Amino acid sequence: MPVDWYFSRLHDGYKISRILLVSDLPLEALAITRYFRDLATHLRVEVVHFRGFKSNPDYESVVEGVKTYKKNQCDAVVAIGGGSAMDVAKCIKMFSTLDDQKNYLEQDIIPNNIPFLAVPTTAGTGSEATRFAIVYYQGIKHSVTDESCIPDTVVMDPSVLDTLPEYQRKSTMLDALCHAIESYWALASTEESRGYSAEALKLIFDNAFGYLANNPTQNERMMEAAYVAGKAINVTRTTVPHAMGYNLTTVYGLAHGHAVALCMRKIFPLTVERAESECSDPRGVEHLKRVLDEIASLMGCQTAEAAARKFDEFVEGLELKKPEFAEGDFLKFANAVNPERLKNHPVTVDEKEIEQLYRDILA
Repeated sequence: MPVDWYFSRLHDGYKISRILLVSDLPLEALAITRYFRDLATHLRVEVVHFRGFKSNPDYESVVEGVKTYKKNQCDAVVAIGGGSAMDVAKCIKMFSTLDDQKNYLEQDIIPNNIPFLAVPTTAGTGSEATRFAIVYYQGIKHSVTDESCIPDTVVMDPSVLDTLPEYQRKSTMLDALCHAIESYWALASTEESRGYSAEALKLIFDNAFGYLANNPTQNERMMEAAYVAGKAINVTRTTVPHAMGYNLTTVYGLAHGHAVALCMRKIFPLTVERAESECSDPRGVEHLKRVLDEIASLMGCQTAEAAARKFDEFVEGLELKKPEFAEGDFLKFANAVNPERLKNHPVTVDEKEIEQLYRDILA
């Protein structure tokens, strides 16, 4: 469906007069943004553009976005971009109905029905399908969560991937891949979430090389993979690789998917190795072994051990560099890992061993 059909549906249902367009991209280069620029003419809708936030958005940027939304009396939010644009837009939507005299992060989210349309411009984060948003406050990652964070409408336009830089193309694909694997084995997994993960894994491995070559058909398939992987994570949340990856992004400036994949290269074989001896899934060892075998099959492998090796070789083949690290980083990283994400992992990963795992990941 063309974008005007989607937006007209929102417009007619909510009588929108002014939207806040959240994006930090060079909008002139994207065909889809020309539609929003012309809204004033064909739907008499004014567009207020909010930009200038960081790739890992901080709280102060979101506060400015809320001020812009209120000052201009906007009545809808549109996000065009990757995960950061989605996170900022989600937070603006959630915070705009809270008390602006208090820290938004210290208040309970009040669900609202502010119309929210998302246009992802990468194939990886899946943020357009989830109830989560990430924002950094004083250098610490905070998760804002509410069902009304999920966009009312998602418009997928594969043409936006035509100019995606190679590094972002690779790292966002890895983010979707890690989402699919982590969600499949998570303690919170369900039959529904595993169905989404299975679809994502098949789409990723069937289309990876065409996508990396910027083939239009494979670009479209990878956007679908990212979306359904996001739907899986929306049910289950993430596990250890994501919990550890955030620190590498924050300190070294790695793209999120790159950071998480570096962690997954060590956590995948560790998970397989410990499946029988240190299973933490209440559904039991046989359930976990079956889940790992199913992941392997979806990856085209005979065994879980082979699947872990295939993931490692897949990432190695992308030729992404590891960052330079300082000796003091390991303990600092270990202390910053969210212990709740460790509890969602299907085998025991002790907080005390995280420091050594970081050494293994970066060495």
